Amino acid sequence: MTQSKSIIRVESLGKKYSIGNNQQERYQSLRDVIASKVKSVFSKQEENNDFEDFWALKDVNFDIQQGDRVGIIGRNGAGKSTLLKVLSRITEPTTGSIAIKGRVASLLEVGTGFHPELTGRENIFLNGAILGMGRKEIKAKFDEIVDFSEIEQFLDTPVKRYSSGMYVRLAFAVAAHLEPEILIVDEVLAVGDSKFQKKCLGKMGEVSSQGRTILFVSHNTTFVRSLCNKGIWLDKGQVKQTGSTAEVINSYLSSMHDQVFDENSELHNNLNRRGNGDARFSKIVITDTKDIELPAFLSGDDIKFNFEIKINKNLSALSISIMFKSTTGEIVTNTEMKDISHFLRPNQKDYTVALSIVLEKTPFRTGEYEMYFWLGQSVETYFDVVDSVLPPLQISTDKDEDELAYNPAAPYGFFDINTHIITAK
Repeated sequence: MTQSKSIIRVESLGKKYSIGNNQQERYQSLRDVIASKVKSVFSKQEENNDFEDFWALKDVNFDIQQGDRVGIIGRNGAGKSTLLKVLSRITEPTTGSIAIKGRVASLLEVGTGFHPELTGRENIFLNGAILGMGRKEIKAKFDEIVDFSEIEQFLDTPVKRYSSGMYVRLAFAVAAHLEPEILIVDEVLAVGDSKFQKKCLGKMGEVSSQGRTILFVSHNTTFVRSLCNKGIWLDKGQVKQTGSTAEVINSYLSSMHDQVFDENSELHNNLNRRGNGDARFSKIVITDTKDIELPAFLSGDDIKFNFEIKINKNLSALSISIMFKSTTGEIVTNTEMKDISHFLRPNQKDYTVALSIVLEKTPFRTGEYEMYFWLGQSVETYFDVVDSVLPPLQISTDKDEDELAYNPAAPYGFFDINTHIITAK
């Protein structure tokens, strides 16, 4: 039995950034220098207090074997994209070492590695040259790349005129077909339509069967589970767990229960919340309609939001709403403001209202969704707005996502959700 060869070894890896108002850039214009000097004259802060160190990655260790398909998961800000940039040599590590054997092709951000003034055809040859391939070798793969990308009509158009979806189609086709030993893919595939996403997953599976190694970052745990044989869970820049894909994903999803939003939680006491405070959320719990707390839901499920709301002043009107955003910051949907004024107690204050709202047959795409909760009387008058106080809502589906209720003109698409209040006291 032959032993698998280690193709990526990471030891004590760290990446530090300095964040603050007076960071020194590698290049400064004369205007920047003058502005910096003027600012320092009027600043009340000492220079050393104007920035702080932030470790995006810290003491990261793992070993990847040739032919492994590794899914890297974690919440937003966990360090996933930073890790891939360090492995791709886009940014240098602050501490530690990386040993990589073989040619690396990366697909990290829309447009990465493309020259905007060059055509799609010219960029194919440019990317091949960057990977160390000869012109003859690239030409042998050229037709396959064009067929896979499905953008032959625009091949001789400068890529600066491409849509984000066209960028991704061509970039993935180039990265997957120019035979790198290691293929690194970030969440950028979420930009493409669902059929192309599935086509890419199939291609990555084919690449892996040829003995090549894949590192795949995605919030879509269904995709990770179907493609990858190993998983790495990052949390706050550190490796939380490594192992089989199923074990790592299950641990990650179960961790969603570790953070709760109530009056005794750290999250509740340290919120960046907005509003005049006449009414405030004091507890939020997400369950299914049988009141079972779940780490994830299927698209099409009914999802129940259980609220406790502290009424601090005598109020005559009160409404509630929930907003969802995608991992790329797009507003996916904002539930209709629900009037819950009839649960208020006339001429009373300092009491708690408990109610539950069900979102019916939620037609979300697979992925993670940040949630924003709103209390108020009108758009102009609001009492409490809390952002991302719960772990992102995890949604997966085995359906063809083109069948879901989306606006095809947008990557996610704005849609309406039917809601109803089922309990109150």
